[in-house]
Amino acid sequence: MARTLHPRLAIGGVPLHAMLVPFPIVCFTGAMLTDIVYANTAVMQWRNFAAWLLAFGLFMGALAAVFGLVDYFSARQRPAIGLVHMIGNAVVLLLALINSFIHARDAWTSVVPTGLTLSVVTVLIMVVTGFLGHRMAYGYTNRDVLARESRA
Repeated sequence: MARTLHPRLAIGGVPLHAMLVPFPIVCFTGAMLTDIVYANTAVMQWRNFAAWLLAFGLFMGALAAVFGLVDYFSARQRPAIGLVHMIGNAVVLLLALINSFIHARDAWTSVVPTGLTLSVVTVLIMVVTGFLGHRMAYGYTNRDVLARESRA
């Protein structure tokens, strides 16, 4: 039996969830990088950049999560990897929200050490959930499409 995932919300066959996911990835990675720069320079503008990147990443991540939830719960078959991907991304959004509150503090304590630590942990978890999402999307759909085409 073919294990195919058909997104409900898609444009041209590309899931909206997959179109939105790069935004929080870039924002949370950028927040980590600006936290590192701030920790090394103490120039307040880098903390401001991180705070804005966290806010925009949270907004886009929540939007991507809505479309991902629709696709997940409307699927006939839900692979276990999808559940791990979903829970991991919920943890990422929760950590980013906490990190956003941490970045609302004044000066040095807004980043060092808690904000920087949360940024690094968020990015590390994103690497894992991104790998799982990629494996789920391309491992389940493209492999099965190629198998069906070779049988035809």
